[in-house]
Amino acid sequence: MLALARYYVAAGKLSIQGQIQYRASTYFYLIGFLIEPVVYLVVWRTVAESQGGSIGGYSAEALTAYYIVWTLVRAMNVGFDPNAWGWRIQRGRLNEMLSRPIHPFHRDFAWFGGGKFVWILLWLPMAAGLWIAFRPQISPTLVEGTAFFVAIWLAFAVRFALLWALGMITFWTTRGSAIFEIFIAAELLLSGRLVPLELMPEWTQIIGAWLPFKWTFQFPIEVVIGRLTSGEVLAGLAIQTTWAAALIALIWVIWKPAVSKYTAVGG
Repeated sequence: MLALARYYVAAGKLSIQGQIQYRASTYFYLIGFLIEPVVYLVVWRTVAESQGGSIGGYSAEALTAYYIVWTLVRAMNVGFDPNAWGWRIQRGRLNEMLSRPIHPFHRDFAWFGGGKFVWILLWLPMAAGLWIAFRPQISPTLVEGTAFFVAIWLAFAVRFALLWALGMITFWTTRGSAIFEIFIAAELLLSGRLVPLELMPEWTQIIGAWLPFKWTFQFPIEVVIGRLTSGEVLAGLAIQTTWAAALIALIWVIWKPAVSKYTAVGG
């Protein structure tokens, strides 16, 4: 465990250095994330104002805060795209990874996790611009801010493990993109990414509570904008931890039979 911890620290530092070296590329990547939430923000803020100032328990200002925080949660949730698994297998890039003593999951998790520190720093000026332009309603306490910090990292762990497990489907099929598209559609509807679940039908909220999607998007946002009680925050963090542990355990169970199907030799 000590050696693994040292590896994470070293790999995280390398990722930070890489993100800083290509910071312009990373910054434009983050700017691309702004288009989706800003569209949602303008649409639902307009709807809330047309309904007398609020909708589904959200005021126009609260919706503004929701989508501004959404941009950070979205950046934090970026993981290893399942579509990239096909490229990794078809090109034989997995050969090198399998020859190393560290599990590929640790390599990917450490690399993406380390890069998040740079992403957060680059996100701050964008958030300031959105704050000045839209004036959100948000005043988190120290406890809420601390809980949010824990929640976004757990959200990253859950979504990263979910994407990693989903990507392993490519060991059995040459194209996993169709399955990934179904995943994205489900995530949009059941995570609070498209719109807060309170604005969706009740059956959607019930299903969303039982699936991991909500705990990777809406839950961290609700923590910091102050829509949850202390008990709900603690329960949510426990659910996130459970999902992360369950998905990582699933990866470990599937890994051996999955990699036994690997036949690429590189090109």
